[in-house]
Amino acid sequence: MIAGLPRLIGAATLLVLCAILGSGAARAADPGCKPDMAFMGAPIRKASLKADEARISFIGHATFLIESARGVTAATDYNDYVRAQITPVIATMNKAHSTHYSRNPENGIVHLLRGWDPAGGKADHDVTERDMRVRNVSTNIRSFSGATDQDGNSIFIFEVGELCIVHLGHLHHTLEPGHLRAIGRADVLLVPVDGGYTLDMDGMFEVMEKLQARIMIPMHFFGQATLERFLARASTSWPVERRDAPSLVVSRASLPRQPTVIVLPGR
Repeated sequence: MIAGLPRLIGAATLLVLCAILGSGAARAADPGCKPDMAFMGAPIRKASLKADEARISFIGHATFLIESARGVTAATDYNDYVRAQITPVIATMNKAHSTHYSRNPENGIVHLLRGWDPAGGKADHDVTERDMRVRNVSTNIRSFSGATDQDGNSIFIFEVGELCIVHLGHLHHTLEPGHLRAIGRADVLLVPVDGGYTLDMDGMFEVMEKLQARIMIPMHFFGQATLERFLARASTSWPVERRDAPSLVVSRASLPRQPTVIVLPGR
């Protein structure tokens, strides 16, 4: 299983394994973005949190593990390449590319939430498991042909420990007032910063400025150069903190006074 590979696996090795694990022509034809090195095998500790706290662990690419005080775990953009070492209670997925959804979800997932409706129309999720609520706001995506796939992805909002954690997913457009109202308060924002596969840099900074989250964590970048380009621009507007550990315990009371970019190790 890929989640058991060593933490420092090389980029070329991962890409070879991804190709081997693909499902023939369908996966080979998928032009999706592939992580050049996944931060897999990160130790995930059993949650031991206060009622108002959440733990956010960067697993890699666009996948985070969010843990609540009552032991609920949620994996974002759950996929077949980059996974935590535990089976999450809740898994959210987006269909933009195969590194954002799973064809083979693990047994034991209680809530498997797709950011699109396979039957057409908008996905509509609002589930509560113990002390975690997860809901979505639909967004459009570019299809493989370049057309617009209406409501093809979702932003997922995790309400836990009095926090609102917003995962922007594979966002392809800026947010309109209706999106902002539906999202509501954003305390922690998980931001794709590749500047190309998702929204361009100007557009993503517009989204960040509108949401005004107190913590903004970059994700979905391809190599250190891409991350550094984002951080160079972000540092002109907000403080930037680099952390050594891939996990962050946060509560409403511990949020920084001003919006801050916090970098967790991983890819």
